[in-house]
Amino acid sequence: MDEKKGRMTVEEAGRRGGLKTASTHGEEFYSEIGRKGGKIGGPKGGQRVRKLIQEGKKHEPR
Repeated sequence: MDEKKGRMTVEEAGRRGGLKTASTHGEEFYSEIGRKGGKIGGPKGGQRVRKLIQEGKKHEPR
């Protein structure tokens, strides 16, 4: 009856992978890849939306 024996959820696998990476690389690793991602990818999500809203307001008739 126990069909899930030996399996884990995606959430659990991600958590375990993140903990393993943190234990082998340390906090500096995450800081560095975050910095690189910000330079390469540019503004994302909320930052981009905020910028688009500000640009749109500049062109609104008053």
